[in-house]
Amino acid sequence: MGVPVPDSVDYILLDEPTIQNRVQEMADQISADYHGIRNEDFLLVGVLKGSFIYLADLARRLTVPHRVDFIALSSYADKAEATGAVRLIMDTRADVAGKHVLIVEDILDTGYTLRYLYRLFEAREPASLRTAALLSKPDRHKVEVPLHYLGFSIPDVWVVGYGLDYADRFRTLPYIAALKPRVYQK
Repeated sequence: MGVPVPDSVDYILLDEPTIQNRVQEMADQISADYHGIRNEDFLLVGVLKGSFIYLADLARRLTVPHRVDFIALSSYADKAEATGAVRLIMDTRADVAGKHVLIVEDILDTGYTLRYLYRLFEAREPASLRTAALLSKPDRHKVEVPLHYLGFSIPDVWVVGYGLDYADRFRTLPYIAALKPRVYQK
């Protein structure tokens, strides 16, 4: 018996087995790329709230030692979509200087948030800096950002589940689904 599909969902875009298979492939690639790194030198930085499920699944599958930290931003207030305004709400606790940092993001939409994060961490002088995003919406990209690991490219639809939300709802669905337009076009 699976999780019931809420009435607000239009269709399931990526089912749970598809997501889990791709997360394993990404973990395998990241583990190979960071082979030989010591635990205190490799830091995964999850972008809250959307990345928490993806980050947990990815981190559990890594075969290289690592630590986990979090950062929280706000990018949808006022005219953030048009201007790229991003606000830091919670910073990491770990000092990233001299560490190998992997920013783990749920979705690359316009690119403003990831560009902000990349610049923020680059200024802190990590040993290396890479990015991983579970999803990317190429049709929505406004700015170029380095993306080293990508789960899936998806169409320009509002998606929920697997950490992604609409009005803080639907985050814990085990799949990624397109929301019915009537829900967010009120």
